Amino acid sequence: MIKNKFLKEGSVTSPAGFRAAAVAAHIKYADRPDLALIVSSADCTAAGMFTQNQVAAAPVLVDKAILQADNKHIRAIVVNAGNANASTGAPGLDNARATQKITAASLMNIQPEQVLLLSTGVIGVQLPMARMQAGIEAAAAHLAAENGLAAAQAIMTTDTHPKHLAVQVELPGGTVTIGGMAKGSGMIHPDMATMLGVVTTDAAVEAAVLDRMLRTAVSRSFNRISIDGDTSTNDTILLLANGASGAPVSDGASIALFQNALAVLCTELAQMIVRDGEGATKFVAVQVTGAKSETDAHAIANTIATSPLVKTAFAGSDANWGRILAAAGRAGVAFDQNQAALWIGVDAPDELQLVANGAPTNYQEAEAAAVFAQPEFKIRLNIGAGRASTIVWTTDLTHDYVSINADYRS
Repeated sequence: MIKNKFLKEGSVTSPAGFRAAAVAAHIKYADRPDLALIVSSADCTAAGMFTQNQVAAAPVLVDKAILQADNKHIRAIVVNAGNANASTGAPGLDNARATQKITAASLMNIQPEQVLLLSTGVIGVQLPMARMQAGIEAAAAHLAAENGLAAAQAIMTTDTHPKHLAVQVELPGGTVTIGGMAKGSGMIHPDMATMLGVVTTDAAVEAAVLDRMLRTAVSRSFNRISIDGDTSTNDTILLLANGASGAPVSDGASIALFQNALAVLCTELAQMIVRDGEGATKFVAVQVTGAKSETDAHAIANTIATSPLVKTAFAGSDANWGRILAAAGRAGVAFDQNQAALWIGVDAPDELQLVANGAPTNYQEAEAAAVFAQPEFKIRLNIGAGRASTIVWTTDLTHDYVSINADYRS
């Protein structure tokens, strides 16, 4: 049985029964689409995961309330770029709810509480509701299955290219498709990333099962990436299942196959976000092994991945492994430094060991620098305390990152 098959130019409209549209609503950007509408032909079960930031945007608050009240009848998602609708108080919540009403009226056959919302952009600015309404009405009139790629483009902010993917998986009850799109380039850090994600599927999945599978997939993908250590006010990933394929995901075999495909799709999208990190020139996998628990391993890997000193060493192709061990040592996890071992490399068989028993090996500095000069490489730290491990994906920190974020509101 073929487990996963990637679809060329796959998107959120690759699964049966999903349509999309992208329009230029002029919310912030004058020269490109900045509003996307994704609609299912049938009610969807839905699951969502959201930012852990206590300063949560209005769309996050509205979506949480909607899914808590009814996660079995979702029909549409509206995404706007250029305005986060965050820190906008009661008017911001009113505008979010008004967006739901406008969308429901434009689609005519759904209710406002069947509409979920995503926003990204500048914090502290009210949504331009006249432009939002005009954009939603225009999008509703141009829905089509082939517009999934345009929707992925419309949700970008500082992204340099759209991020989209679809995968097919054969289940005992038939073949299903999972499609996804994401945006994110900066302010990327667990718990999730300014990351927005929409995943759709034509599989038939109960809401409770869908929620469990999304949480498992996100824990191994979007919550394993970091670019700058900042967690956004708007981070959201939504998963919708409309059952259009007729194939159920209910028995153990189907759940395992679907879970694997969902994790693969989410991991690919998460890595696309890291590779498109603001100003990034390096894609670095930070693996920590030999930990007492996965939680410990993640704490150390995440500390290394977000250390400005480590990330600037990446940028300068400086194999300054002391910064890596120093970051590990301040992660709040107890381990014996004399048990630590560190390797770097592009491919696992060709790893170069820099540290053994907490001290440097007889490696050649030029050889280590050559690894750090590669566009993609891996760091593997074994702390010698147990058998648990994890991996986090990160980038370097360059002058361009500062330039991009120094004038983001300008």
